[in-house]
Amino acid sequence: MKLLFAFFRLIRWRNLFFIALSQSLFYYDIIVSSFNDNHLLLHLTQPLFFLLMFASIFIAAAGYIINDYFDINIDQVNKPEKMVVEKIIKRRWAMVLHWVITTVGLMISLYVSFKTSYIVIIVNVLCTLLLWFYSTTFKKKLLAGNIIISLLTAWTIMVLYFATGNTFHFLSPPVPGLSKAMNHIFKFAVLYAGFAFIISLIREVVKDIEDMEGDAKYNCKTMPIVWGVPSSKVFVGVWLVVLIGALIILQFYAFQLGWWVTGFYCFLMVLLPLVWILLKLYIAQNTRQYHQLSSLIKLVMLSGILSMLFFKWYL
Repeated sequence: MKLLFAFFRLIRWRNLFFIALSQSLFYYDIIVSSFNDNHLLLHLTQPLFFLLMFASIFIAAAGYIINDYFDINIDQVNKPEKMVVEKIIKRRWAMVLHWVITTVGLMISLYVSFKTSYIVIIVNVLCTLLLWFYSTTFKKKLLAGNIIISLLTAWTIMVLYFATGNTFHFLSPPVPGLSKAMNHIFKFAVLYAGFAFIISLIREVVKDIEDMEGDAKYNCKTMPIVWGVPSSKVFVGVWLVVLIGALIILQFYAFQLGWWVTGFYCFLMVLLPLVWILLKLYIAQNTRQYHQLSSLIKLVMLSGILSMLFFKWYL
């Protein structure tokens, strides 16, 4: 039982739940709703969607394993109480788990690609490579690792758009209403992928500030080490302002469309917490405060994901 719990900690089951939740909400509340509203047959069926979701989960889980595999020394400084690799699961078994789970994820991706779009397998292979090189190299480089993780987070949404849109690649004549449905899906995919990218970038830099001690000891060149904490705070603050500004504009747009419930939800559960994070960021001084900020950012990510629930009735 201890080994099972350790395995779930190793693969970050809470983060995997985030992936499953965000993809499920996007599929059912945006993709399915858009197609039903236009009386279209959705070829990205539920079984295919679940396979695509599991492919995303397996690839992400393998990424977490390989990250901990290469981060043993750093984790001994930053979070020794949370270590799993070598402490509970031997390094060689961690590597075996990584390759097995990666292979399963890519095999599922390949099957889904045959049924939907070749883009799925191409980008998922790229994701596995990026996760490997992130763990070995890019994580220790200025901004490179942060951007990679943010892009991979955004891809968990965009992959659903590509899998849906390319299903109809060879259909002729054009299906009435398809363009309208795909335009709706594209707009929401860009909206949520953009939100995921920015909020992930913010959280990654905050985590780098939190983990400075261990990172510095092993010659990592993360932003707070290279630029210093004050400059890193400015970087995070600028992105927070950009995100807050973009959301305010979207709120005006939502109110004009009569989406009152959605607008008030986003104001209370996303906008106000982001403003609170911005205020708390500049008075944060120690590891505990930065950890609290990181946890709060994660809750805002969850609130943003849950906002998809409202669009089921608007599309």
